[in-house]
Amino acid sequence: MTAPNNGGNRGYRPRPRRAASSVVPQKAIMRQRLRIILTCVVVATVALGGRLAWVQLVWGPDLAAKAVTQRERVYIDPARRGEILDRDGQRLAYTMKSRSLTVSPTRLRDELKEQAKMEATSEGKLEDMDDSKKDEYLTNQMEDKLKEMAEGIPKMIEDSGASASKVDASDIKNKLKADTQYEVLVRNVDPDVAVEISNKYHGVAADRQDIRQYPNGAIAENVVGKVSMDGHGQFGFEAARDTELTGIDGQSTEDVSADGQVIPGTLRDVVDAVDGRDVTLTLDLDLQTYVQQKLEKAKANSQAEGAEAVVLDAATGQVLAMANTDTVDPNKNIEDQLKEGKDFENRSISHPYEPGSVAKIVTAAAALQEGITTPDEVHQVPGSIDMAGVTVNDAWNHGTEPYTTTGIFGKSSNVGTLMIADKLGPEKYAEYLKKFGLGANTGIELPNESAGTVPDQEQWSGGTFANLPIGQGQAWTTLQMASVYQALANGGERIEPRIIDEIKDPDGETEKLPEPKKTQVVYKETAKTAVDMFRAVFQDDDAGVQNGTAANAQLDGYQLSGKTGTAQKVDPNSGAYSNSAYWITFAGIAPADDPRFVVAVMLDEPKSGVEDNGGGGQSAAPIFRDISSWLLNRDNIPTSTPAPRMTLREQ
Repeated sequence: MTAPNNGGNRGYRPRPRRAASSVVPQKAIMRQRLRIILTCVVVATVALGGRLAWVQLVWGPDLAAKAVTQRERVYIDPARRGEILDRDGQRLAYTMKSRSLTVSPTRLRDELKEQAKMEATSEGKLEDMDDSKKDEYLTNQMEDKLKEMAEGIPKMIEDSGASASKVDASDIKNKLKADTQYEVLVRNVDPDVAVEISNKYHGVAADRQDIRQYPNGAIAENVVGKVSMDGHGQFGFEAARDTELTGIDGQSTEDVSADGQVIPGTLRDVVDAVDGRDVTLTLDLDLQTYVQQKLEKAKANSQAEGAEAVVLDAATGQVLAMANTDTVDPNKNIEDQLKEGKDFENRSISHPYEPGSVAKIVTAAAALQEGITTPDEVHQVPGSIDMAGVTVNDAWNHGTEPYTTTGIFGKSSNVGTLMIADKLGPEKYAEYLKKFGLGANTGIELPNESAGTVPDQEQWSGGTFANLPIGQGQAWTTLQMASVYQALANGGERIEPRIIDEIKDPDGETEKLPEPKKTQVVYKETAKTAVDMFRAVFQDDDAGVQNGTAANAQLDGYQLSGKTGTAQKVDPNSGAYSNSAYWITFAGIAPADDPRFVVAVMLDEPKSGVEDNGGGGQSAAPIFRDISSWLLNRDNIPTSTPAPRMTLREQ
């Protein structure tokens, strides 16, 4: 068939094409839908990426930390607390190894539920349970285990008799249910028993917890102090040197599985513990024991409110004994002892009082140093004296008496002392108070030291200078009193008292201690003259003329030097000096011809003498004598050469 010749057939018209209007809209719709889908995909991708970024960047560190803590266990290796020793190496405080049963309650409960889940799953017990039933079942299993632990732990400890603490099942159960990361279930458990318990009960750790021991009971506890339940210094030297004694705990980290089992080979970050340093004090335990027992007996005999004593090495200023009555025994029930009036206070450094005539030695030394008087100078001493409108009397009635300077202090004449002080003048007197270290801390390495009270000269009223030279109107601690006499016993050189003899590192290295501050208060010759002059206090005389105030406290074979003191206490009701309440003091040097020891004593409101049956008179001198006698005999100190008698009153 031949195709038509279009060129020849002019009447021919081609058939028109079908319109595309119906197709185009369908393609547009498809493209639009595709764009929407793509947009949604992009948005979803961006949102997901943002979510992931937020989790990684914001929540990530916290989640990672929580994940680590769930599988890490950190162990603390406590450092051994350093020992406190006396000068001869006898233990005053040391640490005994023990264990504490500890637990992380929140982690333990999670681990117990996980264990219960694993066991129940392996036995097919959870197959037919919904989530709520599963949780109820696992919680009950965990609760049963906690009950078993709360009842079993006390029984194991009780059966062994290995706990120093009361163990209560209900208390343990409460701690196991606490919303905390750390609880101490039982303290002070025998190490073997503690390990046995930790092996039996999942999640219970037998942490080392050392027990501080005080083998001497109340002896020296006013100085040593004690530690708290957490092992840190609470009182006394334990508190003052807590950092040195404590050391630095060690630490290590180990991974555990979901059920709390240790993963072998994961031990890391091991830091060894650095034990605390051992400290040797200058205290002499044997002497401290004697002094403390002596004070307790003196308090009982005299019915005093309390008693204190400090013994110093005359040449070094080291504290050989520092004691007071009513010291707590840390090995007994402390609460009961506190109710009885006992305490941990070191009153010899923290409770100042008016020293009374013991303070007259400052006036004497200053006057000798300034050339105001000599031991043999005779003074016409009346029975009373007026100074700045204040009338001061002697303790005994007398007319004008020809007392030597030696006699003024040997007989403890207030009037004579003020006559000499008046010649010295208030400016010079105030200067020597500072030289002797009064009104300032001694620098002893113990907490809670009082500086005492010495009013600034600018604050003196008209009657101040009528009181200070005779030991009223100022307050000293017993340590300050001893320090004044140590300066004179040591050729006029005051050495800051010290109680630390040696500090030793765990590796055995000894720390070099700073030298104590030294002050030349008076010349060596002046100090020797003053010490010799105060021998008159111990001189006796049957005629009652050349006798001192402590003639009944002599010590056969030895020269002694010192001073008695009586100071009126202030009546809290009237604010005036009391006529019935006194501080009785004594400070002295033994032996006087070759000073070795300084002893200072204070009795608070004694009602009678300190010796048996109330004998010994109203004086602390017998305590000084007995302590000196014990020391001189113990150390085999050679006896003194006989000394010439002194003139206290011109005949």
